[in-house]
Amino acid sequence: MAKLIPKIGSCRNGRIGSRKNGRRIPKGVIHVQASFNNTIVTVTDVRGRVVSWSSAGTSGFKGTRRGTPYAAQAAGINAIRTVVDQGMERAEIMIKGPGLGRDAALRAIRRSGILLSFVRDVTPMPHNGCRPPKKRRV
Repeated sequence: MAKLIPKIGSCRNGRIGSRKNGRRIPKGVIHVQASFNNTIVTVTDVRGRVVSWSSAGTSGFKGTRRGTPYAAQAAGINAIRTVVDQGMERAEIMIKGPGLGRDAALRAIRRSGILLSFVRDVTPMPHNGCRPPKKRRV
Protein backbone atom coordinates (compact mmCIF):
# COMPACT_ATOMS: atom_id res chain seq x y z
CA MET A 1 0.00 0.00 0.00
CA ALA A 2 1.29 3.46 -0.93
CA LYS A 3 2.37 5.87 1.76
CA LEU A 4 0.26 9.05 2.09
CA ILE A 5 2.14 12.26 1.39
CA PRO A 6 0.95 15.16 3.58
CA LYS A 7 -0.06 18.40 1.86
CA ILE A 8 2.43 21.26 2.07
CA GLY A 9 1.24 23.86 4.53
CA SER A 10 -1.14 21.60 6.40
CA CYS A 11 -0.98 21.40 10.18
CA ARG A 12 -1.99 18.55 12.48
CA ASN A 13 -4.46 20.59 14.45
CA GLY A 14 -6.15 21.75 11.24
CA ARG A 15 -5.22 25.43 11.52
CA ILE A 16 -3.93 26.67 8.17
CA GLY A 17 -2.86 30.24 7.45
CA SER A 18 -0.68 32.91 8.89
CA ARG A 19 -0.55 34.09 12.49
CA LYS A 20 0.24 37.63 11.41
CA ASN A 21 -2.70 39.19 13.27
CA GLY A 22 -1.84 37.35 16.49
CA ARG A 23 1.12 39.60 17.30
CA ARG A 24 0.73 42.55 19.66
CA ILE A 25 3.01 45.47 18.83
CA PRO A 26 2.77 48.30 21.38
CA LYS A 27 5.60 50.42 19.91
CA GLY A 28 7.04 50.72 16.43
CA VAL A 29 8.96 52.77 13.91
CA ILE A 30 7.33 54.31 10.83
CA HIS A 31 9.62 54.93 7.86
CA VAL A 32 8.42 57.34 5.17
CA GLN A 33 10.44 57.49 1.95
CA ALA A 34 9.20 60.35 -0.21
CA SER A 35 10.70 60.62 -3.67
CA PHE A 36 9.45 62.83 -6.49
CA ASN A 37 7.75 59.85 -8.16
CA ASN A 38 6.37 57.79 -5.26
CA THR A 39 5.93 57.68 -1.48
CA ILE A 40 6.58 54.46 0.46
CA VAL A 41 5.44 54.06 4.08
CA THR A 42 6.88 51.11 6.02
CA VAL A 43 5.94 50.22 9.61
CA THR A 44 8.42 48.11 11.61
CA ASP A 45 8.70 46.97 15.19
CA VAL A 46 11.51 48.33 17.37
CA ARG A 47 13.86 45.55 16.19
CA GLY A 48 13.39 46.55 12.54
CA ARG A 49 11.15 43.69 11.33
CA VAL A 50 8.57 44.90 8.80
CA VAL A 51 5.01 44.65 10.08
CA SER A 52 3.14 46.56 7.38
CA TRP A 53 3.91 48.68 4.34
CA SER A 54 2.15 50.60 1.63
CA SER A 55 3.01 52.93 -1.21
CA ALA A 56 1.20 55.36 -3.43
CA GLY A 57 1.44 52.82 -6.24
CA THR A 58 -0.19 50.01 -4.25
CA SER A 59 -2.88 52.44 -3.11
CA GLY A 60 -4.13 52.62 -6.70
CA PHE A 61 -2.35 55.67 -8.10
CA LYS A 62 -0.55 55.42 -11.42
CA GLY A 63 1.93 57.57 -13.29
CA THR A 64 2.63 61.10 -12.14
CA ARG A 65 -0.21 61.03 -9.60
CA ARG A 66 1.91 58.77 -7.36
CA GLY A 67 4.09 61.73 -6.42
CA THR A 68 1.18 63.88 -5.18
CA PRO A 69 0.49 64.66 -1.52
CA TYR A 70 -2.96 63.02 -1.72
CA ALA A 71 -1.40 59.73 -2.85
CA ALA A 72 1.09 59.91 0.04
CA GLN A 73 -1.79 60.48 2.46
CA ALA A 74 -3.59 57.39 1.12
CA ALA A 75 -0.39 55.32 1.44
CA GLY A 76 0.07 56.45 5.05
CA ILE A 77 -3.51 55.55 5.98
CA ASN A 78 -3.23 52.10 4.35
CA ALA A 79 0.04 51.27 6.13
CA ILE A 80 -1.21 52.42 9.56
CA ARG A 81 -4.60 50.71 9.39
CA THR A 82 -3.26 47.19 9.92
CA VAL A 83 -0.91 48.05 12.78
CA VAL A 84 -3.58 49.97 14.69
CA ASP A 85 -5.60 46.72 14.64
CA GLN A 86 -2.56 44.93 16.08
CA GLY A 87 -2.46 47.31 19.04
CA MET A 88 0.22 49.85 18.16
CA GLU A 89 -0.07 52.89 20.43
CA ARG A 90 3.28 54.70 20.16
CA ALA A 91 5.65 55.18 17.26
CA GLU A 92 8.69 57.05 16.03
CA ILE A 93 8.78 58.47 12.51
CA MET A 94 11.78 58.55 10.21
CA ILE A 95 11.26 60.67 7.08
CA LYS A 96 13.61 60.35 4.11
CA GLY A 97 13.62 62.11 0.76
CA PRO A 98 12.71 65.41 -0.88
CA GLY A 99 9.25 64.50 -2.25
CA LEU A 100 5.91 66.27 -1.96
CA GLY A 101 4.46 63.47 0.16
CA ARG A 102 6.56 64.13 3.28
CA ASP A 103 4.11 66.41 5.08
CA ALA A 104 0.97 64.71 3.78
CA ALA A 105 2.07 61.27 5.03
CA LEU A 106 3.02 62.76 8.41
CA ARG A 107 -0.37 64.48 8.72
CA ALA A 108 -2.19 61.23 7.89
CA ILE A 109 -0.19 59.34 10.54
CA ARG A 110 -0.86 62.04 13.14
CA ARG A 111 -4.62 61.74 12.53
CA SER A 112 -4.58 57.95 12.97
CA GLY A 113 -4.43 58.19 16.76
CA ILE A 114 -0.90 56.87 17.29
CA LEU A 115 1.19 58.86 19.78
CA LEU A 116 4.42 60.03 18.15
CA SER A 117 7.49 60.11 20.38
CA PHE A 118 9.65 61.92 17.80
CA VAL A 119 9.88 62.78 14.12
CA ARG A 120 13.35 62.59 12.59
CA ASP A 121 14.55 63.59 9.13
CA VAL A 122 17.01 60.96 7.91
CA THR A 123 17.51 62.27 4.37
CA PRO A 124 21.07 61.41 3.27
CA MET A 125 23.19 64.51 2.70
CA PRO A 126 26.49 64.25 0.81
CA HIS A 127 29.57 65.68 2.55
CA ASN A 128 31.24 66.76 -0.71
CA GLY A 129 29.64 64.03 -2.83
CA CYS A 130 30.97 62.08 -5.78
CA ARG A 131 33.88 63.14 -7.94
CA PRO A 132 32.63 65.26 -10.87
CA PRO A 133 33.27 64.09 -14.44
CA LYS A 134 36.39 65.34 -16.17
CA LYS A 135 36.23 68.52 -18.22
CA ARG A 136 34.95 68.21 -21.77
CA ARG A 137 37.53 68.89 -24.48
CA VAL A 138 36.30 70.15 -27.83
